[in-house]
Amino acid sequence: MHSQRIEQLLNNIEKVIVGKRDIAELSITALLAGGHVLLEDVPGVGKTMLVRALATSIGAQFKRIQFTPDLLPSDVSGVSIYNPQTMQFEFRPGPLIGNIVLADEINRTSPKTQAALLEGMEEASITVDGTTIQLPKPFFVMATQNPIEYEGTYPLPEAQLDRFIFKLKMGYPTKQQEMELLKRAEQQIPVNQIKAVLTVEELLKLQRDVQEVTVDDTIISYIVDCAEATRCHHSVALGVSPRGSLALMKACQAYAFVKGRTFVLPDDVQYLAPYAFSHRLILRPEAKYEGVEAAGIIRDILGRLEVPVNRRSATI
Repeated sequence: MHSQRIEQLLNNIEKVIVGKRDIAELSITALLAGGHVLLEDVPGVGKTMLVRALATSIGAQFKRIQFTPDLLPSDVSGVSIYNPQTMQFEFRPGPLIGNIVLADEINRTSPKTQAALLEGMEEASITVDGTTIQLPKPFFVMATQNPIEYEGTYPLPEAQLDRFIFKLKMGYPTKQQEMELLKRAEQQIPVNQIKAVLTVEELLKLQRDVQEVTVDDTIISYIVDCAEATRCHHSVALGVSPRGSLALMKACQAYAFVKGRTFVLPDDVQYLAPYAFSHRLILRPEAKYEGVEAAGIIRDILGRLEVPVNRRSATI
């Protein structure tokens, strides 16, 4: 039953985003795992549209933060304003308080403002004037950023990168996909035409169901071995943290759930590890100079590790 609901969700998003089913599937996986997604790509390839389509498809409260160089932390989390009539301070919530939050062009603001997202992304709460405010459930941040090579951008701090379960790239569409996109937009704006196919309550139940997906000890060992291998790789200055290992395990549970299984396979780890681990690696300067890429290191490590034998014979 849940497979049908997820398929409906994917089909709904594909009414807006052409030819990016894998990215939509990974975004849904991150949402079900309770994580957050960083979308990095050049402007105009549909990053913002994907987030809007996902929020609309589940009938969730959608908030957008347009990051600029002069944005302050209080502009993100909210601020207490004195009301002279009641003679009390009243909290005015910022755009961070929502179900699905689009942090648009997050690397165009200062690190201080970027850090305002950290507590919300990790703890699902924010602290304003000493008061802790719980964020609504579900809470899901999809941040977009342009490549660091572009002028006027600030690299994200390592602590914040570690909070994203996946780092994804949209990529340019093919000629046929771009032609189809133009035809759909000729008469109307596609994102304004889609309807919700999932309620917030149904989504919360799916998130709880994901936690019941079984992860065998051999799979857990496989994930840890991969993480440990990044910490001693000759091209890596800083490897994957235990938070990264946990993020990959949760992502594997959600991906198995999306695929209609009740258990995780080694294939899930191999497919998701580059998305979950690459942005957590800090490469040595000489490796960057030689053009080494983090995703290539992860794939190289997986190619050298012994793949665990799946001991499960159960089927759905």
